[in-house]
Amino acid sequence: MGRPPVYFFSHGGPDVQYNTKHPVYPVLQAIGKEIIQKVKPKAVVVFSAHWQATPSEIHLNNAHGKTDLIYDFYGFPDHFYKATFPATGSPQLAAKIQQLLTKADIQSKGLKRGLDHGVFSGFNVAFPPNTDQAITVPLVQVSLFKSEDPDAHYRLGQAVEELRDEGVVIICTGMTVHNLRDMQFTWGDPRPLPYAVSFDDALKEAVEGDAEGRLDRMREVVKRGDARQAHPWMDHLMPIYVAAGAAGKDKGVQTWTLHEGSFAWAQYRFGDVPEE
Repeated sequence: MGRPPVYFFSHGGPDVQYNTKHPVYPVLQAIGKEIIQKVKPKAVVVFSAHWQATPSEIHLNNAHGKTDLIYDFYGFPDHFYKATFPATGSPQLAAKIQQLLTKADIQSKGLKRGLDHGVFSGFNVAFPPNTDQAITVPLVQVSLFKSEDPDAHYRLGQAVEELRDEGVVIICTGMTVHNLRDMQFTWGDPRPLPYAVSFDDALKEAVEGDAEGRLDRMREVVKRGDARQAHPWMDHLMPIYVAAGAAGKDKGVQTWTLHEGSFAWAQYRFGDVPEE
C-alpha cells in the first residue's frame, strides 16, 4: 500500500455532531468511512484550528491512555457539554513527532491536553464510536502556531510528512471560510455572503493544480481583498496550510463544498486513496 492521503476537514461548530440533517453530515460520514475502511490508518495525527500554542513553538499531547475532551464553547444546550469521544494517546508517536519537528528546526513541547471540539465534534460524525468506523488506533493532537503565517504552517506540515511513510493519517481541521461576526446578518438565511463564495473558490484554485507552485498560490490567497472578510482571524484557515505542506508532491483535491451564510465548508484530500 502507498502512503495514506492527508485530509482537511471543515468541521463546523459543536452542533455538527447533532445536526444530522445538515448537508455536511453525510459528507463527513463518507470521508470517515473512506479513511477507516480503505486507508486503514495505523495512527491518526490531528491539527485543529482551536489549538494555537505560541508564535514560535508547537505543543502536542504526549500523554498516555484515554484523552479527555475540552468543551471550548459557550452558550449551547447542556447536552453539548456531555459529549464523549474515545481516543487513546501515544507517547511514542508524540516523541516521533517531536523528533521530526526538531529536525526541521521547529521548537516543540509535549504536555497533557484534551481534544477540543475542532476534533471531537467532527470526528463523532466521521468516526462514530462503537461502529465499524470508530478510530481504534492511537490519536495524537498537535497544535498550530499562534500566528497567521502561511509559510510557517506549510513548513509545519512538511516537517511531519514523513509520518505518512509509517501509515499515519494526518487530518487538519478548520473551515475554508469562517466569519462568526457576520453570523448575525445571515441567521436563518443559508444564502452565502459574496466573500464566502469568492474566497472559497480562490482557495480551491490555489490548492488544486501543480504541487510545485502550490505554496506560492496559497500564499497569495491570504493577501486577497476578501481574505479578512472570510477570516477575521485566520486560525481556521491555517490548518489547510499544514495539510498542503504534509502532502509533499501529492495533488490536492476539493472533494466537496458548501457556501452557507458567512461560512464555507470545503473538504480536501491530498494524495490518492489506496486501491482495495
